Amino acid sequence: MAPRTKTPQPPAPHAADSHDLIRVHGARENNLKDVSIELPKRRLTVFTGVSGSGKSSLVFSTIAAESQRLINETYSAFVQGFMPTQARPDVDVLDGLTTAIIVDQQRMGSDPRSTVGTATDANAMLRILFSRLGEPHIGPPGAFAFNVPSVTASGAITVERGNKKAVKATFSRTGGMCPRCEGRGSVSDIDLTQLYDDSKSIAEGAFTIPGWKSDSWWTVRTYAESGFLDPNKPIAKFTKKEMQDFLYREPTKVKVEGANLTFEGLIPKIQKSFLSKDRESMQPHIREFVDRAVTFTTCPECEGTRLTEGARSSKIKKISIADACAMEIRDLAEWVRGLDEPSVAPLLEALQQTLDSFVEIGLGYLALDRPSGTLSGGEAQRVKMIRHLGSSLTDVTYVFDEPTIGLHPHDIQRMNDLLLRLRDKGNTVLVVEHKPEAIAIADHVVDLGPGAGTAGGTVCFEGTLEGLRASDTVTGRHLDDRAVLKDEVRKSTGALEIRGATSHNLRDVDVDIPLGVLTVITGVAGSGKSSLVHGSIPAGENVISVDQSPIRGSRRSNPATYTGLLEPIRKAFAKANGVKPALFSANSEGACPTCNGAGVIFTDLGMMASVSSPCEDCEGKRFQASVLDYHLGGRDISEVLAMSVSEAEEFFGSGDAAIPAAHKILDRLVDVGLGYLSLGQPLTTLSGGERQRLKLATHMGDKGGVYVLDEPTTGLHLADVEQLLGLLDRLVESGKSVIVIEHHQAVMAHADWIIDLGPGAGHDGGQIVFEGTPAELVAARSTLTGEHLAEYVGE
Repeated sequence: MAPRTKTPQPPAPHAADSHDLIRVHGARENNLKDVSIELPKRRLTVFTGVSGSGKSSLVFSTIAAESQRLINETYSAFVQGFMPTQARPDVDVLDGLTTAIIVDQQRMGSDPRSTVGTATDANAMLRILFSRLGEPHIGPPGAFAFNVPSVTASGAITVERGNKKAVKATFSRTGGMCPRCEGRGSVSDIDLTQLYDDSKSIAEGAFTIPGWKSDSWWTVRTYAESGFLDPNKPIAKFTKKEMQDFLYREPTKVKVEGANLTFEGLIPKIQKSFLSKDRESMQPHIREFVDRAVTFTTCPECEGTRLTEGARSSKIKKISIADACAMEIRDLAEWVRGLDEPSVAPLLEALQQTLDSFVEIGLGYLALDRPSGTLSGGEAQRVKMIRHLGSSLTDVTYVFDEPTIGLHPHDIQRMNDLLLRLRDKGNTVLVVEHKPEAIAIADHVVDLGPGAGTAGGTVCFEGTLEGLRASDTVTGRHLDDRAVLKDEVRKSTGALEIRGATSHNLRDVDVDIPLGVLTVITGVAGSGKSSLVHGSIPAGENVISVDQSPIRGSRRSNPATYTGLLEPIRKAFAKANGVKPALFSANSEGACPTCNGAGVIFTDLGMMASVSSPCEDCEGKRFQASVLDYHLGGRDISEVLAMSVSEAEEFFGSGDAAIPAAHKILDRLVDVGLGYLSLGQPLTTLSGGERQRLKLATHMGDKGGVYVLDEPTTGLHLADVEQLLGLLDRLVESGKSVIVIEHHQAVMAHADWIIDLGPGAGHDGGQIVFEGTPAELVAARSTLTGEHLAEYVGE
């Protein structure tokens, strides 16, 4: 008999293969309520839920933050001293983490010298290419860099070697920075009539600059008592020398009332104190002054290219580096493909890969010289993705924050393919998302809620897309929501005429935007929507623009301070108790002296993360104990700031605490769907969508008749889009004209009039391809938008 063979037993699974989950237990960051969850690795997990339900708190503030903190801890204490410190998230167990790469919506720095090319290293590679192949040869890569000034120096140097000996030396470095505009591409011209009234003397208060009062010794007194000027003579009667000193004098030490101060000409002083700052971070009245007093024009020497004449004269195949950076990236990619030079082959290959990544991700319409501060949130996020596309790393956790923001339905498929490609390389992909088209590709879905703020923070559903659809969660119920086309559209009451618009890629566009109705501007990303609306609609007093630029605010700023709500509340508290309003401000006289009104004490532990602990004296309430003895309607000021917007609306609406001015602001906050926010919640904790809606609520009380909104559905859950449509309708019915730049099909379907730009992006766009009602657009199906809208409404 043949010997019986035993069936081989499958080998026992290797211990290393058992770590296939990211385990989170007891997460309490922000509004999370002891969340415990297990996420599969090497899969695509999408996190859904209403705005403010805790998605970002779980994904960014817990999982990604702890991963980055643990990686930072592997460096030496010396290196950690130079890195941003991070506290451990409030969570009991975090297990199975891998290296997290965060690709968020944070806008790129708005420094005037930061461009798409500098942000992605494409400029660095181009500079090396031109320094090797450019004719005539003008120098090393720095000679083509608009951030590097040319330097020359000569003198004696002492070499510390053997017998010390002074040696004469000369040094020079060729930089590419245009000396006139210092690499900014534009020069500022200051309107002197906005700085002072020349019919008055300095002593009579000639200055009209914000904050420059006639008795402010650090500025005005320095001019008056410097000895260079006659303070009692009208500025118009200054001699030529006095005018030169007044406007342009170099910094000079002077004595004023026994104090040593620096006298400096008015123009350089204004440039240092106002023009060196980011415009967006200025207070509104300062920004208004700068807009009034300063005009920016293209630099006449470099023609806006930022580069010296030498850098522009060196060419490869008749193309200079300035020409290359001004090309659309897809055209530049073709030009680079045509260069065949074995001596720089590896460089050409790397540059080609970077440029192709731009095209693949749908940003081929950008140019490398585009200032990075002008990119939208969605564009900035996709630019950040570029460096990860060709990466050979695997088993990495990629974390995305609404990657479909700013994308036309036509482009969402391309983004989905990229996310799936990252997953298929063996990576874990975590995506916070609201769009049904993006949720559809998930291997695993986590739905947080059920509500927002304190009503959220729990996991309502975990499983597959089909399971979510069948579940009774807010997301599950709204997943298949479809807005319907209106039977009847409103008639316009007039038109906003735009003639010959040529901003950016617009091709001499003539269009009439109807007034008194809801107009939606659509088109693929880069087709010219923002250029048409923000670049061509005259920004008069009648036009209120609510864009996606971030709110500037410290952790001391909150919805109550930002909207101006705190002002009437403070006055009402002061009147009811017969004391000063300043007592009811945590940033002024009423602040707890121990924590200075912050509510927490920050302890700096050097190289380790700073620790914040609630202030023991005020117990995190931020106010002095004596201030909390004053009440209005039975509540103290700290209890009022702890209320949600909805509670406060009820509280200030009637009874002893009725404050009509405060109630009006709270009504608007509820209207935009922010009823769940607490009045004292720091602005730094708000999501992108919440910030834009906060801005919208603030502007709703303005007098303007035309509202321009830039993608107001950003960060909105499917259930909240309906509420937004109701708000837009109420604005129109109250006699306002609403113009919305939008990609969301529900808003398109709800419009009275659609203007579609295209047909493509960049130089393939910039034309009006359709004007009419949504029903006409669906019936025609003549554009990409028409096809997607028809599919959406099921026509």
